[in-house]
Amino acid sequence: MRYIFFLLFWTTIIWAVPIIKPIDSIEVNGTVRDMVLRDNILVIATDMGHIEIKDITTRQNIKNISIPNVKDFMGDEIPARVMSVDKIGNRYLLLSDSGKNGYSDLYIYDKNLTQILSAEDKKALIKARFIDKEHILLGYLSNEVSLLDLNSKKESYRVQLSESKFSDFALNRDKTQVVFSCESGVLTVVDVQTGKVIKVLKGQNVDNVYRVDFKNGIVSGAGQDRRGSIYNVATGKGTYIAGNFLIYSTALSPSAKKVAFAMDEQNNIHIYNSSTKSKIAILKGQKSTLNVIIFRDENRIFSASDDSSIMVWDLNQK
Repeated sequence: MRYIFFLLFWTTIIWAVPIIKPIDSIEVNGTVRDMVLRDNILVIATDMGHIEIKDITTRQNIKNISIPNVKDFMGDEIPARVMSVDKIGNRYLLLSDSGKNGYSDLYIYDKNLTQILSAEDKKALIKARFIDKEHILLGYLSNEVSLLDLNSKKESYRVQLSESKFSDFALNRDKTQVVFSCESGVLTVVDVQTGKVIKVLKGQNVDNVYRVDFKNGIVSGAGQDRRGSIYNVATGKGTYIAGNFLIYSTALSPSAKKVAFAMDEQNNIHIYNSSTKSKIAILKGQKSTLNVIIFRDENRIFSASDDSSIMVWDLNQK
């Protein structure tokens, strides 16, 4: 009996999933709404009308870029929310959903701040990313995708993907394809240059997919239905990992061998082997509902939630 007890004890120790705490945190002025990592530069969008640009190697704040305040329903000036951000070279993109009459304002910063789209353009945009220095991919609230030419300020195309409300999009590494998610649970893979639908991924989520990621031919989806979906784009086949709470965020490592999901009510990040679905680690210490998870490499992770702290994690830190 004693032998069986010790055998069970050591088996539990051997197979226990590591609990990992943050190795660092980065504080910003405002609640983080979006975040991208470009090389060693972290670009952070806030609800306080600005973005913060930080060098993760030197830990230095490079600069803050602000956009004009907006007026609330009482006529008082308040900071505009920056809901989407990106960087290419020394050029920055800032998208706000706080424009007049609920329309979006789009800005480019390249030594100076230039407004590209305003309420007069009547565009209800949720997310934007650079394709190159002269083209921006846009995600509409109406689940439309378009490619904006910055020289002409015209859209090369604008395609309605479904009647469902847009949730998120994610580009693959070379920015040739993008996956869109919506409230129906169906994911749509689109050719960036033409707007042509390449593949429809469905069957793993049956409700809103809050966030998606797209790496190395693999797509992950964070579902309101408590399912973390994983698809192979080439085959269209997928599977899912069941959570016990709404899954608000997801990310894939560069190789797509690891996938992260915010899987529980405590805002813990669960790391899995994306092929076997075996759990690798649990990241504990996030303070509120997760917005963004980013793998810098196979082991270093940055995460942001509905607060002013960005957590830094290392999967090698046991």
